[in-house]
Amino acid sequence: MKRVLDIVVAAAALIMLSPVFLILAVVVRLRLGAPVLFRQRRPGLGGQPFELIKFRSMTDARNARGELLPDEQRLPATGRLLRSSSLDELPELWNVLRGDMSLVGPRPLLMEYLPLYSPRQARRHEVRPGLTGWAQINGRNSLSWEDKFELDVWYVENQSLWLDCRIIGLTVWQVLARRGISAEGESTMPRFRGSQQSGSES
Repeated sequence: MKRVLDIVVAAAALIMLSPVFLILAVVVRLRLGAPVLFRQRRPGLGGQPFELIKFRSMTDARNARGELLPDEQRLPATGRLLRSSSLDELPELWNVLRGDMSLVGPRPLLMEYLPLYSPRQARRHEVRPGLTGWAQINGRNSLSWEDKFELDVWYVENQSLWLDCRIIGLTVWQVLARRGISAEGESTMPRFRGSQQSGSES
């Protein structure tokens, strides 16, 4: 039933939001450059990699040595708006339709984090990653990594169709309120380096 809900909602949303996709694509191309879409391998169900798709939110600005500048220096006003409104996440509806993701589940993070999880934290990969999740409506990026992963595992252990519907409804409120968009002093979250450690993520 969960997969059926994912397909129906994702397909309907992609059709209804197609004018929004077109407008955002033009804005991103004019303000941030090409490519319009950001693609990156992320771990899905069972930790298996898939290609996540988002609207680009950062530039490719580099220093004199040709190295990419820190995230906060490559995140212009347009990119901040896309992230704070979660509009950059809309292309992930295609990932949901393909079966890479679900509407609700733990957010897909970086492949390099896989060996850093404790056995309990790794349980977040027992379900498909989601557009939104239990951690997203309970603090999002204002949470510590440990608290976020504990909420992810709680979802894995307590998932139900009713819980998914509740999370989707509360996500709308979270997005409108723009809560927990980033950790203090970070463009998103500090980089995960294993429990009780931190530093910065793209």
